Amino acid sequence: MFSKIVVGVDGSETSDNAVRIACDLAGKYGSEIHLVHTPQPQTVAFALGAVAGYHAVTTMPTHDEVVKAAQKIVDAATDVATTCGCPVVSTQIEQGDPGTEITSFAQKLGADLIVTGRRGLGSIGSLVQGSTSQQVNHLAKCATLSVI
Repeated sequence: MFSKIVVGVDGSETSDNAVRIACDLAGKYGSEIHLVHTPQPQTVAFALGAVAGYHAVTTMPTHDEVVKAAQKIVDAATDVATTCGCPVVSTQIEQGDPGTEITSFAQKLGADLIVTGRRGLGSIGSLVQGSTSQQVNHLAKCATLSVI
């Protein structure tokens, strides 16, 4: 049913849950797992050690800090998958709008499912569903699953 599953990750607990659920589905359907991350100021600050929601970004992170933080987030998500006994086929770090980049990556890959956390480290203004998962649901050309 699902041969290629893309998981959008951002370092949040819901992102880790998305990886776990994607791995469960991959085990049932023999699917490939592909992780994608699009660094944003919130996720960079979180990966660099700030407490989510309680950090003050006084300067923009350097390119090296962004790369380091993004890799840390992808590595952590890969560790979650490995703990579930699920190998990750590929990881991708993209620049730009997370919803657009996740769906674009999935389309290029020919994925038939995108899994995201319903609420991550993104826009605090979205009270019911995070803006990235909303955008993925709207833009995707394949099935989507938003998890809590």
